Amino acid sequence: MLTATLLALIAAVLHAAWNLAVKQTVHERFVALWAQFIFGGLFAAVGLVVTGGMTSRGWIWAVLSGCVHLPYLILLARAYGHGDFSQVYPIARGGGAFLSAIGGIVLLNDPAKAWTIAAIAIIAVGLGLLAGTWHGPAVLTAIGVAITICAYTLFDSKGSRSTDKVGYAFASGMMTATTASIYGIATHRVSRLRAALRADWKRFALAGFASLLTYTLVLIAVRYASVGYVTALRESSVVLAALIGWRMLGEGDVRRRVSASGVVLSGLVLLVTLGR
Repeated sequence: MLTATLLALIAAVLHAAWNLAVKQTVHERFVALWAQFIFGGLFAAVGLVVTGGMTSRGWIWAVLSGCVHLPYLILLARAYGHGDFSQVYPIARGGGAFLSAIGGIVLLNDPAKAWTIAAIAIIAVGLGLLAGTWHGPAVLTAIGVAITICAYTLFDSKGSRSTDKVGYAFASGMMTATTASIYGIATHRVSRLRAALRADWKRFALAGFASLLTYTLVLIAVRYASVGYVTALRESSVVLAALIGWRMLGEGDVRRRVSASGVVLSGLVLLVTLGR
């Protein structure tokens, strides 16, 4: 359980960092995400070769995950175009974590411990407070992001548990790069991708590596703990998002952010101490 806790917390920091990079990009946000995940896919391909590949059983779940990641990327790009980072991120990530926890119990037979459920509920309340206003296109799109997060988290958790190879995370990354590229080409964004890569390829490479590492840590963690435990801990990143929104992006409402962060923190403490 300690392994899962540490992996999830490291993933939380990395995840908030690459999402901030997407929010602040000067390029079209889907193109920025596409460029990032192309690099992630390239790194994943190397990782898959180094780790010895993966079984055919794992590829089935990786393909499903790649398909669901496409609407996730499209909706995430739109959400950051409509709303503040400190509003969209908590709704999307927190909602995804809450739905994934329920899905893990119902669909993956994860243990439904009373303290775990209570802690996740407290975290969900804190995330709702962090999000603030719950109306408008940003909220609706962020809820859509949350649904896709739930779907690919369950697919990938099942896939990671069905194979004993770390290569599953790399296969999932390759499939995401593939579906994003198919969509990007079909929607005539190749010229914009080239321009973005010429200007900022180093930043995209770093973000792609961070996103791949983040998700690899999460998929290793779900082998040691329930989906709800890992995703709830991972969403401690929303506290970082609230602080980033206030300090770096000038999004305001400090009292609500600090109070809501305290609620999330109390839920996380409960989860780690009694919800294991």
